[in-house]
Amino acid sequence: MSDEEYMLEAIKEAKKAADLGEVPIGAIITCENKIIARGFNKKESSKIATEHAEIVAINEACKKINDWRLSQCTIYVTVEPCLMCCGAILQSRIKRLVYGTNNTKFGYVESIDKTLNSSKNNHKVEITSGILEEECRKLIQQFFKQKRN
Repeated sequence: MSDEEYMLEAIKEAKKAADLGEVPIGAIITCENKIIARGFNKKESSKIATEHAEIVAINEACKKINDWRLSQCTIYVTVEPCLMCCGAILQSRIKRLVYGTNNTKFGYVESIDKTLNSSKNNHKVEITSGILEEECRKLIQQFFKQKRN
């Protein structure tokens, strides 16, 4: 499958979050061209601050392969990860991050800082951004527009 096809799967996860009144961010993790984990934001429903889509998917992937190292995996996320999720991506040694749209308020891949590209990190993450950017951006914008109304 292509990056666009995998991102469509992450968008499906984001829509599950939206259906529950959660901020619509979705994530999937692939390994050897197979989806091994899925996640969407559950912070409001779980009342747990760390229940971001990326964390949910990373936890599921670790359980699936029975290892904390996800060094052969790619994570697809609809929105640029926050600082906490960038830390989890580094800690789990994910090989590649693919995301849809930037997050100017909380994004620590490119928007606020370049956390994953710091020369001080002992792990490097390949980054691809802008995959299905318009669709991902519209999802999040529509959600917050509805919240304001």
